[in-house]
Amino acid sequence: MGELIMVGERVLIAPDEGERKTTSGLVLPASVAEQERIHSGRVVSIGPGYIIPNPEFSEGEPWSQNREAVRYLPLQARAGDHAFFMRKEAIEIQFEGDTFVIVPHGAILALHRSDADDILENLGPLDELDD
Repeated sequence: MGELIMVGERVLIAPDEGERKTTSGLVLPASVAEQERIHSGRVVSIGPGYIIPNPEFSEGEPWSQNREAVRYLPLQARAGDHAFFMRKEAIEIQFEGDTFVIVPHGAILALHRSDADDILENLGPLDELDD
C-alpha cells in the first residue's frame, strides 16, 4: 500500500491491547481496559513538529536562496518510545490490517524511553576504563 506519513504535530501510536494484570494479580479484560481515560502504546511515527515562522524568510530578495516561509519545532516523542496518552484525544485508524491511533503531541502525558543503547555508545571503548 505505501508509507503512512504523519503531518504537523501528530503522533502515530500502536496501542497496547489485550488483557492486563493489576499489581494485586487480577486480570483485567480488554473491555475494561478500553474504558480507562489514559491509554498507552508504542510510538511508530511522528510528524515534523509545530509550525513556526522562519525569521530568515524574505519575499523581497529575489537573488537569495529559495527559503521556506515556515520552520518546524521538533517534537519530544521519538519512534520506539512508550507513550501514555489521553484516550479522548486519540483517533483510531486501520492501516494495512493493523489498528493505530493518531494523537496530537499535546495529548501525550508521559514518555518512557529506553536509553540503554545510548548509554553504551557514550561509554567509549571498555579498555580505557582500566586507567
